[in-house]
Amino acid sequence: MEIIKDFLIGTFKFIQDILRGTQKLLLPSKAYSWQTLIYLSVFSWIMSSWATTFFVKEIIAYCGWGFLILGTAWYTTDNPVVVPGTSMPVGALITGGLVSLFAFRDGQNLLNPIAFVLWPTMSALITAIPEFFQGTGTNVNAQIPKPEARQKIIVIIASSMLISCWLQVYFVLDNWVKQYPSLLTDNLNNSVLVKNFSPPEDSQIKKIPKNGVVILNKLVPTIITQIDDQPWSKVERILENARAKDSEISKLGRRIIEAELGAYKERDLWRVEARVNSINTKSPNVYKLNLLSIWSGPSSTKEGYYLQRSCQIEPMASSSNTSGREEGARAEIECEAKTSFFAESPPPQG
Repeated sequence: MEIIKDFLIGTFKFIQDILRGTQKLLLPSKAYSWQTLIYLSVFSWIMSSWATTFFVKEIIAYCGWGFLILGTAWYTTDNPVVVPGTSMPVGALITGGLVSLFAFRDGQNLLNPIAFVLWPTMSALITAIPEFFQGTGTNVNAQIPKPEARQKIIVIIASSMLISCWLQVYFVLDNWVKQYPSLLTDNLNNSVLVKNFSPPEDSQIKKIPKNGVVILNKLVPTIITQIDDQPWSKVERILENARAKDSEISKLGRRIIEAELGAYKERDLWRVEARVNSINTKSPNVYKLNLLSIWSGPSSTKEGYYLQRSCQIEPMASSSNTSGREEGARAEIECEAKTSFFAESPPPQG
């Protein structure tokens, strides 16, 4: 029984200590305290959510942000904890993060890349501010930092700006990857900024740019519709026009690129061209039509690369229609299902 009694007493004291600590944390011992500012920030945000006028709502919300930043800075100053290996207080990081979120928020979106980039620099500036003042409470005077403090300020601000620069590099590269996804399909082994963590067995699959394949997959059915079972004379004109620099096939490819890659900025770096060559067979009127989607953006090789789908076109024998009248030869086209990748310059027009 004595053991159970001691256990219950110990448990009661443990719970009592937790409640006292929570009460001390939540209930200020005096009105002029950091808890009061935090509560004022919560009260301001509640009142701003009830406001109906946009201007009044924003003013109250600004006050809430101000109370939150000041209250957090006050609390972390009273209980300073330094980041291991540095002289920067953890409180400055928290306060700097709040200031960045408030200053660079985009409407209701708080997670703005600019806020993340400037967070370290803002925290370093907040860390350096106390060195320019002396005194406590209301008796504060401005001063030039002491010589031993100047080096610390320069090191903290410079290193924080360097971290901000690297964060900016990350967001820039992340934006490039989203807008120009074909860059990731290139060989990145020599890059010091981008590392491809895909497993080796997957590297061959990802080598072919997806957007280049999409262009040809949309282009080939349209070409088949325009050529298959059409009069041979008409098809010969199409093939002759395909050899021109600004051919109808190139214009069709541009429309497909705008429609399918409209969400990517890399759409301006793709173009479609055609190569027409005669095939030396028993019949002189057998042609090979190569449809190319050409990448003109950055590449690990000087020549760049292109994707290709090949089609064979030949005339079918003349036939008679339902009235018994003989018709002229009509075209037959057969295209490969596979898209080929070439890490070199496109071939010249034949």
